[in-house]
Amino acid sequence: MKLICAKCNKTEDISTRLAKCECGGLWKLDFQPPKFSLNEIDKNEWSLFRYRKFMALQDETWRSISLGEGMTPIVRLDDNVLLKMDYFMPTLSFKDRGAVVLISHCKSIGVDSVAQDSSGNAGNSIAAYSAKAGIQCEIFVPEGTSPKKINMIQAHGAKVNIVPGSRDHCADICRAKVEQEGVYYANHVYNPFFYEGTKTYIYETFEQLGRIPQHIVVPVGNGTLFLGVIKGLEHLLESGVISQFPTIIALQSEFCDPLLQANKQAKKTAVKVDVKPTIAEGIAIGQPMRSEEILDYAEKYPIHFIHAPEDKILAARQQLALKGIYCEHTTAANYAAYLHYCELYGDTPDCLITMCGAGLKSDH
Repeated sequence: MKLICAKCNKTEDISTRLAKCECGGLWKLDFQPPKFSLNEIDKNEWSLFRYRKFMALQDETWRSISLGEGMTPIVRLDDNVLLKMDYFMPTLSFKDRGAVVLISHCKSIGVDSVAQDSSGNAGNSIAAYSAKAGIQCEIFVPEGTSPKKINMIQAHGAKVNIVPGSRDHCADICRAKVEQEGVYYANHVYNPFFYEGTKTYIYETFEQLGRIPQHIVVPVGNGTLFLGVIKGLEHLLESGVISQFPTIIALQSEFCDPLLQANKQAKKTAVKVDVKPTIAEGIAIGQPMRSEEILDYAEKYPIHFIHAPEDKILAARQQLALKGIYCEHTTAANYAAYLHYCELYGDTPDCLITMCGAGLKSDH
């Protein structure tokens, strides 16, 4: 197993501290899992590591890092919609899927200090698992981040830096520190081990339902869940477990949509957009670093980009709450986008929507 540059194809050992290739390209994992089979799941393991035979793990370090993440329930909202309750996680967001694998990797290669930039949820996850691993952690968040998310990060013992300006500027400040000081960049966008965790979203869905729904709603900011979903589905398809790729409804904020606009214009990389403040803070990414990879998949598979209308997000959140589902604003955007998709294209049955963040984290 090695890292391979997505741009120049240079290979690097997985123990490298380099956040990206010298040419500027981001790393991918040169890893081919065995064919997926329900018989190969460790049903005695009550975490996402029950799928470890299909994951790029060097050793058993995960056993001392796991907090029991994964195995989130799927509940029926109505005749057409299923909700995957991914905020039933240790830090109340789906980011725990990727963070536990990434920090387990860090521990395996001897990393003792990490830095990360985040709109809140990923920083929370990295901080929590770093604490469990005994790794020092520093998180950079943009101004306007939910105070409750910041409080949670600090509670795990991580240092928090609140950066004025946009989410993208926050990332630039963090990356400058990484380059200047050589600290390990435990980033959910750059590091491919993160996607080894998020792809378990699909394994879990298939195990729970015995199938994959016709439609899957996925939020796309930096694309960490999106890329994991695609990788998981590709694996099931290549394994002969499913016969066709489901329709992916990929949503972006109406006020921050560089991938949607690029897809509409048939561009190969994200286009520059005027980013406006949005309550869907978790997907407010003006410069998604893996945009070429995301847009390549959008050409290859039935992926439809859709806006989450800004003025419909709070109403969608209230609709969910009145049915017992209390989610954060960015998660409500998933449901708002689904309703908008139905308005545009008609009835959309057998649809799985991720509930990726808990409501108490974004009450501000």
